Amino acid sequence: MEYRRLGASGLRVPALSLGAGTFGGQGPLFGAWGQVDVEQARRLVDICLDAGVTLFDTADVYSGGASEEVLGGAIKGRRDQVILSTKASLPVGDGPNDAGSSRFRLIEACEQALRRLGTDHIDVFQLHAFDAGTPIEEVLSTLDDLVRAGKLRYVGVSNFSGWQLMKSLAVAEKYGYPRYISHQVYYSLVGRDYEWELMPLGLDQGVGALVWSPLGWGRLTGKVRRGQPLPAGSRLHDTAAFGPPVRDEQLFDIVDVLSEIAEETGKAVPQIAINWLLRRPTVSSVILGARNEEQLRQNLGAVGWTLTAEQVAKLEAASATTAPYPYYPYERQEGFARLNPPVSTLLPTP
Repeated sequence: MEYRRLGASGLRVPALSLGAGTFGGQGPLFGAWGQVDVEQARRLVDICLDAGVTLFDTADVYSGGASEEVLGGAIKGRRDQVILSTKASLPVGDGPNDAGSSRFRLIEACEQALRRLGTDHIDVFQLHAFDAGTPIEEVLSTLDDLVRAGKLRYVGVSNFSGWQLMKSLAVAEKYGYPRYISHQVYYSLVGRDYEWELMPLGLDQGVGALVWSPLGWGRLTGKVRRGQPLPAGSRLHDTAAFGPPVRDEQLFDIVDVLSEIAEETGKAVPQIAINWLLRRPTVSSVILGARNEEQLRQNLGAVGWTLTAEQVAKLEAASATTAPYPYYPYERQEGFARLNPPVSTLLPTP
């Protein structure tokens, strides 16, 4: 397993990590993802550790905290072998303080996460969404207190816009609060919006990407094909409305190229989609989801080999979209492009 620095921090994380969204699955979304119990989760953790995967990601909102509890049970007795990441800020109840990033909410979320995970510290604590109603100074001063108390090691965010992240980093620098080292983002061959603003920001500010849903909400498994109905066992039947939108024609074009490369390489379609992500600037770790051992073992096969330049070019041509304003002039007009070259040319793959 390859290990990479998480952003500009000194923390090294595996290129692949395991998301615990399938652990303890409850409710219409997480129940459809998977219903992995403690015994099954312990086996998945065993496989990960054998492969060098040491980072495990969860959130308080996953199955109402059951994901954290199952993960805590799965790592019991080997806490020193793993890096734990969890998230808070999304609503966990109907109460007036059951959502957001207020001092009240973050302290309570941290204490509950520690209890459910069965640990005395969280290695990477991320805000699951931006809270526009709480001053950034309050958010960061609270995180600073939790870091100083030894309950959190590093802090990050998830699903922030560019201005939300940049303003937070500026406030952290002004007051000497902990800087966000990670941004957990949606990024895949069928969802490349991350590249327009957040990737350049990550490059400039040293914020590493932890990629969620690298297979485009289950669409890049190789089972979703042009002119064919969704497979009977696909979670998309129940969860498509929850996930990022995808244009069907472009999806099928991308799957066609993935299938062509699969024949050339002998690799599975999901492995190729994940391998492409691992080449991209700022990507520190790609978070895998798995309902069973077979899925996990297949996705772990995304490392240890590389796509050719020609194969990468085919994938990027099939997945390319027109940039939104104000970014499209930088692609189309020479004067703009000379000032701001494409982000993919700025750094080699980590």
